[in-house]
Amino acid sequence: MSIHALLTQAFLNRKAFLQQCQQEQTDCYRIFHGVVDGDDMSGLNIDRYGETWLIQTFQQPLLAADLAAVTDFLLAIDDYPVIYNDRSSNNSRVMNELTEAAEQQAQASLIVHELGIQYTSKLRHDGQDPLLFLDMRAGRRYVKEKSAGKTVLNLFSYTCGIGIAAAVGGASQVMNIDFSSFALAAGHTNAALNGVENNSHFVQSDAFPALSQLAGLKVPSRRGRTLPYYPKLKAQQFDLVFLDPPRYAKSAFGNVNLENDYQSLFKPAMLATKDQGTIVACNNVAKVERDLWFKSLVRCVEKQGRVVLESHWIDIDTDFPSFDGNHPLKMVALKIK
Repeated sequence: MSIHALLTQAFLNRKAFLQQCQQEQTDCYRIFHGVVDGDDMSGLNIDRYGETWLIQTFQQPLLAADLAAVTDFLLAIDDYPVIYNDRSSNNSRVMNELTEAAEQQAQASLIVHELGIQYTSKLRHDGQDPLLFLDMRAGRRYVKEKSAGKTVLNLFSYTCGIGIAAAVGGASQVMNIDFSSFALAAGHTNAALNGVENNSHFVQSDAFPALSQLAGLKVPSRRGRTLPYYPKLKAQQFDLVFLDPPRYAKSAFGNVNLENDYQSLFKPAMLATKDQGTIVACNNVAKVERDLWFKSLVRCVEKQGRVVLESHWIDIDTDFPSFDGNHPLKMVALKIK
């Protein structure tokens, strides 16, 4: 099937979703998800970020003819600037050069809209991703709808999309925690864009000491190692805790490993959740089987003498289709006592 035919079919498959986006005041979404939409173009993803199109390749660069065909297709939908980020080299870094005009657009700070909320975005910067992960939209929608009058803890907050959604949704207090000063700076910008600075707080910290302190546990340490600085926090429980860690990361306080050791993060996050509160757990590792992972979360809750009262799976929006309904990104909300 030609690239034009693949794009046309993917766009038609999203007709109802795109109507929903208009209703929800959303102008950032995926129109081509190569893993499912792509046939032999599985490494190609195409997104809209506000009034800019973003093409990304993760397996091999697009041939010049295919890039021209994709560009023509996008411009026929809306005449927005088109940015192409080839990330098929090591570490998923953007390697290809752009024209001067396209480079200026890629480096510019954009404002995009999702669920009526404004977010800052940049399609090329010192990091790798455009500051807002679009597949997490369903999580931001859930939090926006569930946060009125509640205290919210947003862990591994990145640019604080979840926290901003909570604050806009009427949360009384939101604590966003991330190790990256760059990401939190974008979070501050997002809070200002939406007028929620007063109920949005930002903590630059490794997640392990932050979580341990909030949960009233001893900060983990490695034998014989001097711990780096971390901000001191008082023990506190929250009405809603959102846990969205990266797949794998190392720090002086512990290792994040979503495949083999989710509990090292889930346990303190759960202990920082109030009685009758809700913790939303996320796992983006495709090989982690959903039901087994869920059972491990329930066991972890019960080992601490607590009970899961209700559970609710948060389904990913349809601009990120999966072959069998088992999306790699899994999100479940657990109400516990």
